[in-house]
Amino acid sequence: MYYNHSTRLPCILLLLWLAVCGCRPEPTRRNGRFTVVATTGIIADAVRNIAGDSANVTALMSAGVDPHLYKATVRDIEAITGADVVFYGGLHLEGKMQDVLRKAGRFKTIVAVTDGIPRRKLIRLTKTGDNYDPHIWFDVRLWQICVRQISRTLQKSDSLNAPFYQENTETYLRKLDALDTKVKNSIARIPQTRRVLITAHDAFEYFGRAYGMEVKGLQGISTLSEYGLRDVTLMVDLIERRGIRAIFVETSVPRKAIEAVTEGCRARGHPIVVGGNLYSDALGGPGSGADTYEGMVLANLRTITENLK
Repeated sequence: MYYNHSTRLPCILLLLWLAVCGCRPEPTRRNGRFTVVATTGIIADAVRNIAGDSANVTALMSAGVDPHLYKATVRDIEAITGADVVFYGGLHLEGKMQDVLRKAGRFKTIVAVTDGIPRRKLIRLTKTGDNYDPHIWFDVRLWQICVRQISRTLQKSDSLNAPFYQENTETYLRKLDALDTKVKNSIARIPQTRRVLITAHDAFEYFGRAYGMEVKGLQGISTLSEYGLRDVTLMVDLIERRGIRAIFVETSVPRKAIEAVTEGCRARGHPIVVGGNLYSDALGGPGSGADTYEGMVLANLRTITENLK
C-alpha cells in the first residue's frame, strides 16, 4: 500500500493524551451542540451542509493543505478525542494520519466517508491488494455516496436531530444532482481531441472517467511520488504529439513539476501555457470562490473549459 509512512510520534502523543484524559474521554460540547471533526475541508463542507447549525464542525486541515503529507498535531489529537464523531476520507488519503485515526477508533466513532462506496466503483491502483485511488470527490455521483454515509452516521450518533439531518441531506443531494449535470454538459462542449487534462499529480482519474476526459499526471496518485527526467520527457513527447495547448498546476502541490514540463515544451518550440490553478486535494481559502465543495468543482470546471475549448 502507498502512504505507508511512520506516524510514531503522533501515536505516542495520542496514547499520552488518552492516559491523561482517561480511556474514554467525554466529547467537548461547545454551546451544548454536537461536535464533529473532519480531516479535510471537503469533508467538513459536506458535514456542514447536513448538520447546519446543529453541530460544531471543525476541519483539521486548512485550505491548500496536502492531506497526503499532513501530520497530526497535539491540537488535532485534542480535537479528535473531544469530538462526538470524526470523519476522514479513507483509502489512504490521510497517509501520515492513518495510525492515529485507527488507534483513536478504539474508543471513538471514527468513520471513513468512502466506506459506503462499493469497491467495484473505485479505481484500483494495483491488481491485488486493497489499494485504491482516494480522490473520489471529483466524481460528483461518488461524492453523493459519501454524503449519504456522513448523513447515516450523524443520524445514528445524534438521533434527536435525525429528521433535520435527513431533510438537509435530501436538499443537498438535489444540489449535487444539478452540479453533476452542469459538469457533464460543460465538458461535452470541449472538442473531443482537446479533452486532455495534464496536471502535476494523478488526482483527476475519477473526473476523467465520469466526464469523458483523458487525464495525465506527471507524478503518481500521491504527491509523495517522485518524478524524474524520463517522466518529464515522456510528458513533453505526449504534449507535442497531441498538440496540447494548456496544462494545469494544483493549489496544494508545488509548481516545479509542471514548470519542468513547460520548460521542456518551450525548448522544443512547442507553445504551451499554464492554464491556471486547479483545486485537487483541498478547498480554496475564504473569498476564493472555491471554499465549498460546489465552489471548488465549479472553479475547476471554469478553469478547464476556458483553457481547453
